[in-house]
Amino acid sequence: MLFHSTRGKDNNKTFEEVLMQGLADDGGLFMPDNWPKVNIKHLQELKTFVDVAKYIVPMFTKSSYSDDEVRDLLDNTWHNFSEEDLIKIFDINETTSVLELFHGPTAAFKDFGLQLAAAFFNKTLQKQNKTAIVFGATSGDTGSAAIDACKEFELIKSFILIPEGNMSEIQRKQMTTVNKPNVFPILASGTFDDCQDIVKKGFSERTFLKEDQYLLAVNSINWVRIIGQICYYFFASLKVNKLSNPLNFSVPTGNFGNVFACYAASKMGMPLEKIIVAVNDNDILDRFFRNNDYSKRTVSETISPSMDISVASNFERLMYDFYLSRDSEACARLYSEFPSQSIKIDYEMWQKSVDLFMSVSIDDNSTYNSMNFYKKEYDYIMDPHTAVAADAVNNLREELRNKTIILATAHPAKFPNALKNAGIKNDSIPQHLKEVLAKEEIAEKLNASENSIFNYIKINN
Repeated sequence: MLFHSTRGKDNNKTFEEVLMQGLADDGGLFMPDNWPKVNIKHLQELKTFVDVAKYIVPMFTKSSYSDDEVRDLLDNTWHNFSEEDLIKIFDINETTSVLELFHGPTAAFKDFGLQLAAAFFNKTLQKQNKTAIVFGATSGDTGSAAIDACKEFELIKSFILIPEGNMSEIQRKQMTTVNKPNVFPILASGTFDDCQDIVKKGFSERTFLKEDQYLLAVNSINWVRIIGQICYYFFASLKVNKLSNPLNFSVPTGNFGNVFACYAASKMGMPLEKIIVAVNDNDILDRFFRNNDYSKRTVSETISPSMDISVASNFERLMYDFYLSRDSEACARLYSEFPSQSIKIDYEMWQKSVDLFMSVSIDDNSTYNSMNFYKKEYDYIMDPHTAVAADAVNNLREELRNKTIILATAHPAKFPNALKNAGIKNDSIPQHLKEVLAKEEIAEKLNASENSIFNYIKINN
């Protein structure tokens, strides 16, 4: 299998090339040339998450690695999870369950995709005798998951920009207390958008790189992140009903990577009724699904900060594959003037949304109410992102026919202020998070400017 850009000018790429490049040269996102199809009967015989991954991941990697190489890699990819099988499913009632994806080392779902990416990064760098820099900005969990996933690989140095503002102490300290010579957390005096602009400029100019050094993308534009997430959708369906009936998945989302992974799993053969796209006040996705209005607005700070994003990068993949039927020229035209000009597609095209997608925008007050409801009714504590997805289900309950799975994307202990403001006492803080809170921060404080950031990277590279 090879890969190509959604915008049609960067094609015939191997898995390894897509892995190390991240964003396509034409500004688009990489997609597989075709959707591999799973054998449901084979999947039904599998037992563990790693078993499922060993079946799914090699479908995308054949252009660069043998299946045996990949399976050997996967035996040691996911580590430091508190659950033996990485994932836990909590049954709320007969019609609703919660898929707990927060049992990894950083207590967030991003451990799945980033540990997979890091393992492949390291394997490729060893093979090519090269080094790499991870450079990114984080609004919450991506930075900590990237640092943790890469910190044991000496060939990779991680420079993560941590903006001022709406991030919990635990989230910040997961990045700023890592005492490793290849980890460089940067407390940047600016907003997430400021930091993201610097990262984009860094990827464009690459002035701080050594000769023949890779610059790695760790956000969900990297296709390997999506592969890791596809695996847990299949595993969840296997555990809930042996892939025998379509499920609904309610997904709290900002950048749309987690939603797209669910869509990808369905294209590969996973039975699916509806994907519920659950967002907070930053509602660009909800406006599209409800009103065919995909327009950028100023980011609002909410109690679910990982979803505080003005543009959902991975939505381009859905636009290309689902709405435009893989017409790369049409996709390039749509995105050529975005975000200065909003995206609005042909009405008949847009109407396809109802076949698969539902969406809800949940404000902070409703999020608090949702957290309280599940605590009182089911003695179940949710983080605010999960609560957004849960409230979306409550809003749509009458329209859902089959069982619904709510994605729990982060451990509630990472958001103590939100719990406190919701009037919820949480005594079950994982030991590794307690230890993080007790550590001293060792991050560099810099102005959110290109010169200061790029010079710092150059000095420490």
